[in-house]
Amino acid sequence: MEATRIERIPSRRNSSLERTVVVSMEPPRLEPPRPSPPIALPLERMALVALVLGRERAEGLLEGLAEPAARQSKKYLAGFAALSSAQRQARVTVEFGVRPDAATCLRAVMEEAPEALRRELFRRLPPYHRSLFPERRVEPPDASATPGVCALAERLIREATR
Repeated sequence: MEATRIERIPSRRNSSLERTVVVSMEPPRLEPPRPSPPIALPLERMALVALVLGRERAEGLLEGLAEPAARQSKKYLAGFAALSSAQRQARVTVEFGVRPDAATCLRAVMEEAPEALRRELFRRLPPYHRSLFPERRVEPPDASATPGVCALAERLIREATR
């Protein structure tokens, strides 16, 4: 199919006169879209997401994959299910990063915690999270930093950031 366009070009001799030129145009030839190459599915990550979000339905969610991928992802799922809750949370953090509202959660934990726990929380925070609390300084551990307080501080930080 041809398209036609009419252009009006002012004359060089007399600017009030115009001449009309008919220009034929062929439409641009469109190449058929090429199918995109298949994306390699990260089965390990899919199994982790299915376990974290689907819990009991995780195995059923993975059955929708092609047979070899479903078999492999179920092996990953079994491995993740065997991990402890803390190890599983750590793996999720390694794979998908720190939660987006980690700063808000850490601030809330610091507000609610008693002073001895606040000191221990701040001491155990990574440097990039310490910048959330510019008024605080790292203090050496004192007698109030019992093993129970230390374990609680680590657990609260883990839960607030994962």
